[in-house]
Amino acid sequence: MTAPFQIDRIDHFVLTVADVDKTCAFYGKALGMTREDFEARPGDIRSALIFGRNKINLHPFPSPYEPKGVNPVTGAGDFCLITETPIADVMAHLESVGVEIEVKPSKRTGALGELNSIYFRDPDGNLVEVSNYV
Repeated sequence: MTAPFQIDRIDHFVLTVADVDKTCAFYGKALGMTREDFEARPGDIRSALIFGRNKINLHPFPSPYEPKGVNPVTGAGDFCLITETPIADVMAHLESVGVEIEVKPSKRTGALGELNSIYFRDPDGNLVEVSNYV
């Protein structure tokens, strides 16, 4: 059976992290993301990373927030980010700020076709893929 609606895009996803400040500093330095602290509910201040029309909400471990995944742990994330900047330039920047590239440029498959991707890890060990469409 087909749903009577269509999902348009991902708005945000959540990473469970050991240290919100350290995570924000890393993604700011490595990928130019901006930290946003927001009030989810009165008195409930949370943090997120903003980039383009998207955001990554950050939950500290152990997360006091509800609802949440059944087993929220640090280092379980694995996601891909798309950039128009040539991947060689991205790699050079990451290396210049001390980020170790785990997988050098390689061909992968994305939602819209072939990707040229690199992989590295954030402070919690989450696997981050940054890619260009070929």
